[in-house]
Amino acid sequence: MIRSFRDLHVYQKGKDLAIEAYRVSRKLPDEERYVLVSQLRRAAMSVILNIAEGYGRKESPKDFRNFLRQALGSTNEVQVLMDLVAELGYLPRSEITGIASRYEELGRMLYRLAEKWRDDKAQAASEKAKASEKAQ
Repeated sequence: MIRSFRDLHVYQKGKDLAIEAYRVSRKLPDEERYVLVSQLRRAAMSVILNIAEGYGRKESPKDFRNFLRQALGSTNEVQVLMDLVAELGYLPRSEITGIASRYEELGRMLYRLAEKWRDDKAQAASEKAKASEKAQ
C-alpha cells in the first residue's frame, strides 16, 4: 500500500540513482565543481524532489502529472550531463553507461506512472459520475 511518496517505486529508484550521481560527481575535477558537478547534483535531486512534491498534490491529477513530467525532464538532464562527463574524458564511458541507462529506465517509469495516474483518476471520476446519476 502506498502511504507516502517514499512508497513509490519511482521515488526509491530515483533516490538510489541520486546517491549514485553524487558519487560520480565526486570523481570529477575540482575545476568542474561550480558547473558540471553542481548541475549534475541539482538535476539528480530535482528528480526525487519533484516526485515528492507532486505526490503531495496527488489529489489533483493534473498537478501530480506535471511534477512527474518535471522529474522526467530532470532524468533527461542527468543523461545529457553523463554524456558530457564521458565526452570530456572525465570518466570512462563504461562507468557512465550504467547510470545513464538506469536514468533512462526511470524516465520510462515516470512516464508510465503519469499516464496511469491520468487513466486511473479519469476512470474513478467517470464511475463517480455514473453512481451519482443512478442515485438521482
